[in-house]
Amino acid sequence: MHRITGIFVLCGLILFANSMKADSSNPWKARWISSEHTQSMPNTWLAFRKTAKINAVPQTLIARIAADSKYWLWINGKMVVYEGGLKRGPSPFGTYYDKVDIAPYLVAGDNTIAVLLWHFGKNGFSHLNSGTAALLFDAEAPGVEILSDADWECKTYDAYENTDAPFPNYRLSESNIRFDGRLEMPGWNQPGFDKPLSSSSNIVAAAGGAPFGALVERPVPMFKDYGLKNYINIRKSASGDTLYCRLPYNCQATPYLKVEAEAGDTIRMQTDNYLIDNVPSVRAEYITRKGLQEYESYGWMNGNEIRYVIPEGVKVVEVKYRETGYDTEFIGHFSCSDPYYTELWKRASRTLYVTMRDNYMDCPDRERAQWWGDETNELGEAFYAFSPSAHKLAAKGILELAHWQHDDGTMYAPVPAGNWAKELPLQSLASVGWYGFYTQYYYSGDSSFVSTVYDRLHRYLHDVWQLDRSGLVIERTSGWSWGDWGENIDMGVLTQCWYYLAMKAEKAFALQLGKTTDAEEDAAIMQTLEKCFNNKYWTGTAYRSPGYKGETDDRSQAMAVVSGLASADKYPSLVKVLKKEYHASPYMEKYVLEALFDMNEPAFALERMKNRYAEMMSYKDYSTLFEGWKTTGGTINHAWSGGPLTLLSQKVCGIVPTSPGFRSFKIAPQLGNLSSASAKVDTHYGLISVNLHKRGSVIAVELTVPEGTTAEAAISKGKVKTFAAGSYTFVIKNK
Repeated sequence: MHRITGIFVLCGLILFANSMKADSSNPWKARWISSEHTQSMPNTWLAFRKTAKINAVPQTLIARIAADSKYWLWINGKMVVYEGGLKRGPSPFGTYYDKVDIAPYLVAGDNTIAVLLWHFGKNGFSHLNSGTAALLFDAEAPGVEILSDADWECKTYDAYENTDAPFPNYRLSESNIRFDGRLEMPGWNQPGFDKPLSSSSNIVAAAGGAPFGALVERPVPMFKDYGLKNYINIRKSASGDTLYCRLPYNCQATPYLKVEAEAGDTIRMQTDNYLIDNVPSVRAEYITRKGLQEYESYGWMNGNEIRYVIPEGVKVVEVKYRETGYDTEFIGHFSCSDPYYTELWKRASRTLYVTMRDNYMDCPDRERAQWWGDETNELGEAFYAFSPSAHKLAAKGILELAHWQHDDGTMYAPVPAGNWAKELPLQSLASVGWYGFYTQYYYSGDSSFVSTVYDRLHRYLHDVWQLDRSGLVIERTSGWSWGDWGENIDMGVLTQCWYYLAMKAEKAFALQLGKTTDAEEDAAIMQTLEKCFNNKYWTGTAYRSPGYKGETDDRSQAMAVVSGLASADKYPSLVKVLKKEYHASPYMEKYVLEALFDMNEPAFALERMKNRYAEMMSYKDYSTLFEGWKTTGGTINHAWSGGPLTLLSQKVCGIVPTSPGFRSFKIAPQLGNLSSASAKVDTHYGLISVNLHKRGSVIAVELTVPEGTTAEAAISKGKVKTFAAGSYTFVIKNK
């Protein structure tokens, strides 16, 4: 149960921040081990085995387990961990480790510990390769010691092979997986296996030493295993050689099969998302042995369906799939009188979930990369969609972003990464600013990371970014100067807005840490920037950079509003612009729609939202939102497009925190032309629930306020009512 007190929340969050530091409190006795001939090739699989004699099973036995890159753990024949490990990179010099209580699986006497390890062996946009396939296992309690050392058996599992081309694109650290059933080692991970894997393991490094570096405790939950499931529908191709197996929604899945065959037939498995603009993702193959057999490919893939290409003569007995994913609950909710927006919210939440695993991803197929423009949108959505366990993933990303800072002070993404090092200046500003770092703190109530990242944030904003003589920030074109997909992007205006929002966040953090001098400096910079911004960029009808030749940029107008740089007297002109200009991609459209709500234009905000997402929503077979407005030119599962999820809960239903972690919050609905709407938001204190019904200018409200929190609502002009914990019915009069 996640219902916990505020004090306990604070303590837990502090521990989380500390977990990103190297573990020195409990020295490691175990050693990193590999096969007799240490392996470094991409897509290497190792089988480890150890018989551990235990006289008395302790009540608790925490095993600390690290791997480059992933592992599966069995104890006494029972699977204990399905895909353990996180992709490497808490910093450029570190490795994450898991903590698993293995006591419930042990018996007095001999215990069989078996580990299957997958070494990616190559860099990617979300993984840093150590160059060595290895396992670290350390479990200690009074009278018990199970340590990875030379006594463990280890063998390269030769049944795992590389496929022929095409291979996954260079952004992915994962490889295609081929398993040759003729080379399977039946029962190797079970008690009673009487064929030694090898004489011993090879010790390759001490814990904390190169090439794996400092060990950092896993800061997010172990992945959730939903178990093997039946497909909701299976159809055959006209030729009968392909099974199209429908998943209930786009998810992270591993394919399972049970077949009867002769030896040497190759079964191919991939999803409908395998090719994105002709860029390949991951796929799998299974080579049969003679007889009845079953196999599950452990490398997850994603899509709406899994396709099995079955050779002639192979009898399919059964096919299933296993869904796994980030361990959080779909507790958040939104519905309204127009089913279009209800479905849009639902698809946004599904898209968000499929982009969560080791890190927030831009997409789960092409890249699996933690781009921070994407994550800035995603972390905001998570507060309205999921249970509080989701909050930890963004906090992990924040600490990674800070710890990967270049020596010259630049912050870049995606990280962790072994084959990317360029800065996207505006995405970095977005990440460290009001919608990134600050939203994560304010909505979660977790301030523990602030002191860790503050100095790095300050250096980035004040040393890397520079101001001109007038007090405006100077555009930077280093790395990849990117503001959005599409055309008519006014980078000058966008730069000022994103920097202002970053300074706004830093000022708040400085005050929180008692750095009054920094806060005063930030306030002065913001004041000057605000004055100069309007003098330089306001034309009388819109914001435009001098020298900018494109159509008036809807993104820039929106950012001027949501940043606070645009004063209310400019709103009528800006609304006219946003009713005319449609240039933003789904990434930046979130801010356009938010600006309309901020300017008290909910009816048009909802109208524009419906029009912009119309084509995406017209694809009834898809459960996710696209990278762009169409199915072409990007992925079909990009959570940066989920801005409406946040806005429907936050603006339409009006649930907004007024103190960190929703300890206090307000209800300020903007229903527009909707007649009803409802939302639920899960917090550390409990569930906020709002039901709204509008008749004329009056909104009837049903409100649930969790224990330990308070709510307020402007029930009429000039009258604000405060609500303690409990359930209430009241009305809001808008006139």
